[in-house]
Amino acid sequence: MSSSAASQERRCRVRELLPNLHLGRYPTGPKNSLTDVEGVLCHTQSIVRPATSAHGAINTGVTTIVPRRDFFNQACYAGVFRLNGSGELTGSHWIEETGLLHSPVVLTNSFAVGAAYQGIYEYCIPRHRNPESGAADWFLLPVVGETFDGIISDIAALPVTPAHIVAGLESASDAAVAEGNTGGGTGMLCHWFKGGTGSSSRVVPGAGSSPKESYTVAALVQANYGRMRDLRIGGAPIGRLLDDELMAATQDLPADASTVERLAALGRRLAKRATMGLARVGGNAHNQSGDIFLAFSTANDVPVQTNADPWRPQPMAVDVVDEQTINGLFEATADAVEEAILNALCMAETMTGLGGLRVEALPLGKVKQMMEKYL
Repeated sequence: MSSSAASQERRCRVRELLPNLHLGRYPTGPKNSLTDVEGVLCHTQSIVRPATSAHGAINTGVTTIVPRRDFFNQACYAGVFRLNGSGELTGSHWIEETGLLHSPVVLTNSFAVGAAYQGIYEYCIPRHRNPESGAADWFLLPVVGETFDGIISDIAALPVTPAHIVAGLESASDAAVAEGNTGGGTGMLCHWFKGGTGSSSRVVPGAGSSPKESYTVAALVQANYGRMRDLRIGGAPIGRLLDDELMAATQDLPADASTVERLAALGRRLAKRATMGLARVGGNAHNQSGDIFLAFSTANDVPVQTNADPWRPQPMAVDVVDEQTINGLFEATADAVEEAILNALCMAETMTGLGGLRVEALPLGKVKQMMEKYL
């Protein structure tokens, strides 16, 4: 199949492409998406503009994740894990210090971190300014993650503005997250193919018989890493097989950039297990790869600010999972991240960007044909 034919293929998620591919033993949520976690909202915006005399081609965007509608007053327990630190996640020091997340999570390009940070404040200030004094007399450290899209987007044009973040927060919903060339993943590359945004979820049954005693683990990835030869699907060396056929016609691209992943789940221990899903697909955490994972749980409402005496310790009732029973959640985390990355690859479309550089989408027809001997 030629690259031009591959670029015209209908895109689909990996489960539709390879219905016999084993992606773990746990069922997905109804949408197989981040928003299967109750209360989590998301919105994606793409900024795509042709080259002009003032700037080159722009292919970038913003993904906005709202852990819960009242994120300002009710925090989530959270944890951060850094597999390789060539990247940025603002607000992570506070999350590591307290284990709490009380900010939206915005994913965008590396040069837009400041605009996204300001945008979160521009959303919160008019809604939470002190009505008597007019002061913003509260504590909020915005959480912004980035990956580099400057290969096929004029990142120096600084197209992302705080207004994009305000719009994303205002429009966030519980609809299934759009995938591929969308949101912060619009201009991302993955294994030398077009990468982008991907998502998946798993439902792990609890010890009780009630559906309410199940646990939903979901992942959203901004996939932007890797070399073609390292790509694996269900353990099959698809990248190596494609390498011989496609490399002669592929323009030179950098080997690694960054992957930022979000897990709506239990904290730092689950964030660590996201690395298993990344490794299954061929992520090796190279030197310039920013592999950063944030996990949060919506199971408990934690007041951000209370009237309690800060000098008199007092207990707070929370529901916690017995750590002796957590293995299923670890497994589901790896499965969801693996599938989210594959969904990003399968849904992304061929894109032509900065300087006319053309990045091909993963050739789904060829992949399906190659996978027949492995399934």
